[in-house]
Amino acid sequence: MGDAEGIRLQKVLAQAGVASRRTAELMIDEGRIEVNGEPVVEQGRRVDPERDVIRVDGRRIPPPRRHVYLVFNKPRGVVCTMDDPEGRPSITDHLTPAQKANRLYHVGRLDTDSEGLLLLTNDGDFAQRMMHPSHELTKTYVVEVSGEVTPPTLKRLRKGIRLEDGWVNPDRVKVNSSTESRSMLTVVLHSGRNRVIRRMFEQVGHPVRRLTRTHIGPLRLGQLKLGETRELTRDELGSLLDAVKL
Repeated sequence: MGDAEGIRLQKVLAQAGVASRRTAELMIDEGRIEVNGEPVVEQGRRVDPERDVIRVDGRRIPPPRRHVYLVFNKPRGVVCTMDDPEGRPSITDHLTPAQKANRLYHVGRLDTDSEGLLLLTNDGDFAQRMMHPSHELTKTYVVEVSGEVTPPTLKRLRKGIRLEDGWVNPDRVKVNSSTESRSMLTVVLHSGRNRVIRRMFEQVGHPVRRLTRTHIGPLRLGQLKLGETRELTRDELGSLLDAVKL
């Protein structure tokens, strides 16, 4: 792309909601903006917002959205599919007519009995990258289990558990509270294997009562209510694009 082509960087930043054109010019003067890893030092720089990687203060500014990216807080009992032939509650039941028209699909899965964060999109390339093992992001869960998780059991969980389909090594396991009848834990791991957390805790004698996914990489549920959706923020989408190398 020659300098005579593309869109002025100030306009791209204004359209992205980063700053007014005048403020963008000041940010360029201050050396706060990069394009494709190089600081922008001249005013009037033209860019291709679809292809060029633009950063402000190190944060990725995603290209104009041609696709839809949503966080969905899946309730317990909802089948992790867009359309269930058996007529059970599905993700689609919680979408608006406009969202349904975008032909969204879910990235990854959650068990029917589990709840929490799911990513919905109609961007096929992005979804494939997100699900590829080489880009597998950390996932954070809040887990309620039966019984008291003792220090020896916690040590065993942190060391790794051998399941029938191989070892699972959590990034982090923390006991939040524990009584004789139940324990609450936070578990962080990369593995996306089927029912892996439930199988981990069954292996150590503490069946899961409730399982909620709260984070996928930089994405978090925050105050999103069960059954509701929200669009990804600019920073969230930029972080994910970096994480999957798009």
